[in-house]
Amino acid sequence: MSLLLGLLLGAGLILILQALTAPPTRRPRAPSPLRLRLDRAGLETVSVPLAVGIAALVCALATGLTWSLTHAAPVALAVGLAAALVPWWWLAARHQARIRRRRADWPDVVDHLRSAVRAGLPLSEALAQLATVGPTELRGAFGAFAADLRVARGTEQALEALRERLADPVADRVVAAVHLTRQVGGADVGEMLSTLSGFLRAELRTRGELEARQSWTINAARLAVAAPWIILVILCFEPRIAAAYTRPAGVLVLAVGALVAAVSYRWMLRVARLGHEAPVVEPGQAP
Repeated sequence: MSLLLGLLLGAGLILILQALTAPPTRRPRAPSPLRLRLDRAGLETVSVPLAVGIAALVCALATGLTWSLTHAAPVALAVGLAAALVPWWWLAARHQARIRRRRADWPDVVDHLRSAVRAGLPLSEALAQLATVGPTELRGAFGAFAADLRVARGTEQALEALRERLADPVADRVVAAVHLTRQVGGADVGEMLSTLSGFLRAELRTRGELEARQSWTINAARLAVAAPWIILVILCFEPRIAAAYTRPAGVLVLAVGALVAAVSYRWMLRVARLGHEAPVVEPGQAP
């Protein structure tokens, strides 16, 4: 009995020693919000330091130009900080344009799946074919799906990876429909895909009309936010007015105005966002 207890005690000490001396396991680091923003805008090859450097360069140029015109440091700093946000707004606009292009491509993707099913092809092969015959914007994601199938991953796992890779509300519905058609099978598959294609086209038309009307409101709100600052820079061409904004009271007015403009712009984006739409990620906001 004492020998058994001694063996158990020795084994326990060895396990404790191994746990203390083993190198810590490193969890894969999640990509930074800026890295996600660049990827969503289709700029996978642009590094994060390069993007930050471009924003800093734009800020420095805008600050220097405003300072040379007005000789008011607080005004130049405010304009420079606003100009530093322009690259991020451009990324957000590029992301939204990419989403709209993808949304317009999805009905054609569903039509291809319907034709392939009617021709007798399995859905997995029909999805893999989209890597070469599908819309250009979506070929990369479907190419990765085909690669997942070639490395002997299950179709369900490959579909889930495809859904996460696309990160699009329409893609979620298409993948859910594919999951359902795999379970239903038979003659209902073509009818279900045809119904889904009709729904997507009807939603595309409706959303296009809403976005066309919405753009007037958003552009007017952006002009309302930018106009006071443009007028401020023009007024600061007068040395007496520029000197007023270098005093503590003037700096306080600039700070309050910047805060009101930022809150109003963020609220405008939140109110104007349509349903099932990926939110626009602005600087300082987690995606």
